Amino acid sequence: MLNIVENRKIFYAISVIFIAISIIALALWGLQFGIDFKGGSILEINYSALPDLNSVSDSLKPLKLNDLKISLLGSNGAVLRFRETDEATHQNIIKILSAEAEKNKIQFEERRFSSIGPTIGAELKQKSIKAIIIVLLGISLYIAWAFRKVSSPISSWRYGVVTLIALFHDLIIPIGLFAYLGRFYGIEVGANFIVALLVILGFSVHDTIVVFDRIRENLKRYNQLSFMPLVSQSIRETIIRSLNTSLTVLLTLAALYVFGGESLKYFVLALMVGIFSGTYSSIFIAAPLLVTWFNILKKN
Repeated sequence: MLNIVENRKIFYAISVIFIAISIIALALWGLQFGIDFKGGSILEINYSALPDLNSVSDSLKPLKLNDLKISLLGSNGAVLRFRETDEATHQNIIKILSAEAEKNKIQFEERRFSSIGPTIGAELKQKSIKAIIIVLLGISLYIAWAFRKVSSPISSWRYGVVTLIALFHDLIIPIGLFAYLGRFYGIEVGANFIVALLVILGFSVHDTIVVFDRIRENLKRYNQLSFMPLVSQSIRETIIRSLNTSLTVLLTLAALYVFGGESLKYFVLALMVGIFSGTYSSIFIAAPLLVTWFNILKKN
């Protein structure tokens, strides 16, 4: 089996490349926020046969809906996004769309409508960022506390710091991907994306703790071993379990991505990328970073 710790620089390089690409994508294009964060209205409709979307857009021009965007939803559905509006305007939109559907001799159905003010959207965005920061700090502090009895050869707080680095790795990669998707495919992020990031954090830290806990056990069991071979042995003892767990989850998510509803597609994609990234960091980044830190301390 490949010695992960001895070849850790290769895995560091792979992660650094993906992190750099993600940061550049985020810096250049940012995320395309949906109505959950910037405010506005969203209307999902379904047709028995999809009409010409340009004619649908033209029929709504008298209502002067600012920033109207129409995109496909599945094979016979469409999503309309526009400025925040009241219920009266909403009903006028439905009347126009119904009349347009009757003219084309097709059936029309409203599936979902929601409207959020810009103030509420901005507040939700701030709270989402705070939630992620609090979760990151809470996880790192908990791990530092949980490993408080492991003071040699690496202090317990260093386990918390390494976990924080690994979690940053797991978050920035899906965020960078969605910056790219937003720029070139118009994919917006909303509350579901924040939920996906929080799920990724939970899954990733679970995998990392499994490896760290085995290191803690082996430090008591094999106190004659030096730190580097001990970490290598701990990874070997847990890697199959971690890969099997992640593969099971990824296969389930892949099925949801292919056969699930259109509204879940990008939520599932974020989970798939984040869980793959989290599994990689738990095995190839987090534990090897402990060895790197230990070697730096030993030199000093």
